[in-house]
Amino acid sequence: MRKEDIYKLPQLVISFVNYQLTVKNKSELTVLEYASDLRTFFRFLKIHKNKLSMDVELNQIEISDIDERFIKSIRISDIYAFLAFCQMNLGNSPKTRARKVSAVRMFFKFLSSQGIIEENPAQDLDSPNVRKSLPKYLTLEQSQNLLDAIDGQFFERDYCIITFFLNCGIRLAELVSLNLNSIRPDNSVRIIGKGNKERIIYLNDACVHALNRYLQVRPRDGLKDRNALFISRQKNRISRRNVQVIVKKFLESAGITEEGYSVHKLRHTAATLMYQHGNVDVLLLKEILGHENLSTTQIYTHVANDQIKNAVASNPLASKKSKRKVGESEV
Repeated sequence: MRKEDIYKLPQLVISFVNYQLTVKNKSELTVLEYASDLRTFFRFLKIHKNKLSMDVELNQIEISDIDERFIKSIRISDIYAFLAFCQMNLGNSPKTRARKVSAVRMFFKFLSSQGIIEENPAQDLDSPNVRKSLPKYLTLEQSQNLLDAIDGQFFERDYCIITFFLNCGIRLAELVSLNLNSIRPDNSVRIIGKGNKERIIYLNDACVHALNRYLQVRPRDGLKDRNALFISRQKNRISRRNVQVIVKKFLESAGITEEGYSVHKLRHTAATLMYQHGNVDVLLLKEILGHENLSTTQIYTHVANDQIKNAVASNPLASKKSKRKVGESEV
């Protein structure tokens, strides 16, 4: 969803979006996801409540006219009908549907807290069961191969970017927002993470070396954002999309073509390598990654347990089974 599309939403949804941005300090990207999910929700409800024909295209439905009276008519059965529609008609996965549940819950909680509704239809709303999967990450050897595969006209910049991902575990949005003055004299970096929460991470020798090399060739003239750390070919602040293309390109060059590898997987890689090879305490890892809840970080302890399981399963005797029947004794 584009920022300008927010103003085509119902007025109460716009108020909710502004509240999430200004009071809850949610990131712009997160709030746009909430807004997009609520837009789909209300478009569906217009059809579901017989306001429109079933033949109309969902993305063509105008919802700015939805008012307080319409919203007060919504019941929990309507929300479950929406979730069934998301599964059967839109093909949404349990994870995507769970995100939509979260957006709907927060919206009605906001309305309730503001005294706009007396009964919250989403109060007892159940969320789809989402199978928790272990994070996908590169092995130490794959990480080294990725770094060795980097080349080209912007070698120093691209090497520095990927080194930051693999060593610091920063998010994509955090990396592209880095400024020259984010780097401190003691080689620490001021990161503005989700919800505008600030944290400090320290660059290791590999990051310092890569950064110093990049700064020697970083463009200085004709910049549209002189304080931006990472600069694009067009001399703008590098975009998220540009970084995603760079990472994908060098993953392929390194022969890492399995489905599911992305920029975010480099963050998982950094966390996994720190936990498995650096003996980093999980509480410290939580601070480095900028996680709000420890439960989010603890998934990396599960990665280690899974490796132990796989190591035992790889024993050459793992498939050897006795041919003797149960209870049978030798005569």
